[in-house]
Amino acid sequence: MEPPTPPLPITDALTEPFWAGARAGRLVIQRCRGCGLYIHLPRPVCRRCQSDDLGHEEVSGRGTVYSFTETRKAFHPFFVERVPYLVAVIDLEEQPGLHLLSNLVRVAEPDVRFNMAVRVAFEELSPELTIPVFEPVPA
Repeated sequence: MEPPTPPLPITDALTEPFWAGARAGRLVIQRCRGCGLYIHLPRPVCRRCQSDDLGHEEVSGRGTVYSFTETRKAFHPFFVERVPYLVAVIDLEEQPGLHLLSNLVRVAEPDVRFNMAVRVAFEELSPELTIPVFEPVPA
């Protein structure tokens, strides 16, 4: 029996730059060319200035843990062998309130702290899917 494959995101013109960036080892976030606001989750219009002149830019991948939880139940067969794992909201340094939902890796739940410095890494789950994950910044 073949191991289960990961669930794939449904991509479109707004989200494909994020996923293509991840496959290339780059964290790419939508940004308004009118006012400079970073926007995540991607949308067709800037929530601050209502411009539709939006692009995508690579960001540093540095941030802090805003919130986290340990997941103990697999929501898909692919994740059965991966539980427990840490899910976190990462506050990216480029802009206050620029949050990204991701996984924390290379750290155990008791060692995670709010505002802990983290950096992006990338995990290839399948040839079609690479995801950004975050690891603690070494002291």
